[in-house]
Amino acid sequence: MDFAQNFPAVSILLCLFAGIISSGLKKKAARFVSMTLIIVVSFLSLWTLFYTIRTGQAFVYVMGKFPAPWGNEIRAGVLEAFMALFFCIIMLLSLEGGRKKLADEVEEGKTFLYYVLSDLLLSSLLALVYTNDLFTAYVFVEINTIAACGLIMIRQNGRTIKASARYMIMSLLGSGLFLMGLCMLYDLTGHLLMSNIKEQAALIYSSGEYRIPLLIVIALMSVGLAIKSALFPFHAWLPDAYGYSTVSSAAILSSLVSKGYIFLLIKIIYRVIGFDIFNSSKIINILFVFGLMGMIFGSLSAIRENDVRRMISFSSVAQIGYIYMGIGMGTQAGIAASMFHILSHAATKSLLFIAAIGLTDVSGGSRKFIELTGAAYRNKWAGAAFTVGSLSMVGVPMFSGFISKLLFAQAAVQNNVKMLPALIVLGISTILNAIYFMKTVIRIYTPPDNGKYESITFKDMRSYTIILIFFILLNVILGVSSQPVVDLIGQGLAMFS
Repeated sequence: MDFAQNFPAVSILLCLFAGIISSGLKKKAARFVSMTLIIVVSFLSLWTLFYTIRTGQAFVYVMGKFPAPWGNEIRAGVLEAFMALFFCIIMLLSLEGGRKKLADEVEEGKTFLYYVLSDLLLSSLLALVYTNDLFTAYVFVEINTIAACGLIMIRQNGRTIKASARYMIMSLLGSGLFLMGLCMLYDLTGHLLMSNIKEQAALIYSSGEYRIPLLIVIALMSVGLAIKSALFPFHAWLPDAYGYSTVSSAAILSSLVSKGYIFLLIKIIYRVIGFDIFNSSKIINILFVFGLMGMIFGSLSAIRENDVRRMISFSSVAQIGYIYMGIGMGTQAGIAASMFHILSHAATKSLLFIAAIGLTDVSGGSRKFIELTGAAYRNKWAGAAFTVGSLSMVGVPMFSGFISKLLFAQAAVQNNVKMLPALIVLGISTILNAIYFMKTVIRIYTPPDNGKYESITFKDMRSYTIILIFFILLNVILGVSSQPVVDLIGQGLAMFS
């Protein structure tokens, strides 16, 4: 076995151990451990990515060297390694971008817990990306849920406690449905490893004997993960969870947590149930309809908001709808478009949340639109960053959102049945996106009537501004150099099968 094949397992274990170590450290030491960990895991993920590209195939790492059905496996290909690397980059930028505000948002004695939770969250995301065992995936789904709930609740006020309670209730409902589907699937196939389940599922489907139970399994798992990723109409917990948590938590939750669940669903489609069986189940049509509805109703809710943080949160409902629309098309092109949008949305939505806090800080701490008048003049870098994120969400060329919408349109024309509704809703959603994002950009660039708020410069918030620049560059790179990323996604999806 090549040495690089150890890296996925080592990455997950490092994150778990870092969480344990950070629990006994003070704030600065816990932050140092977490940041160092993310950099190390990013390097390991990059090495794994280069290794899988060079070999041209995925590899399986057997935990404990016990074969199936007793052993546990990690499977890494191009797509898994790339997603792990991207998740680490977004996590690093999000934590650093909200670091200055963390002292104001979290009690002094609890700051170290924030880094413990972020370590556990990263470990769960990496496990969801790499695991080849369905029950292990469920275990880390629960770790992800607890860590995410803690990141919401650690900012102690009434709104965050209420938001975390709603998040936990809905998330546990999704976890319960997923576990029920997992138990039924284990009863049908007798396996927990994804590759073994896929072989048995193909036999069950071809025999026709247990097609109804298999259909129920697909429905339970799909709905469970849809609830956890806030697909419309299961999104009621999302606006408060994103809108009132710390700025780093909002960036991490919107960019990474829901995407980990969606990535797991895509793995189940390809490596557990089988792409053809999943398409024939017609569950995919339900996901398509809910995705279209999310694109419209999420945007309408965002238009009605007068709070910039909640507006960005409702926008996430619409963007998750885009991803499920692509999955619901039932084509390789649709899945590829959804995968790219996961990257685009992660890079853009974290940018918007981080930029928004810079605008509200120079507006007396108010998040109301009327108070944000002229905020881009008082914090020029935050204004520029928010504008870039807004243009990306609308789908303006040169930014990542444009490539996402182009890929969705190309995928739609390959499906004669779903082409018309997909293109119509894509156009309507783009118009709605322009309404609420451009309204905000116009507001922050409207000259204020008075200068009652002080301006800040690059020197005042050097590290924060550097993070914004990195986010802007990441968004532009995805927008102007998208083809290598699209090729990696295509290569990774081919390895999934």
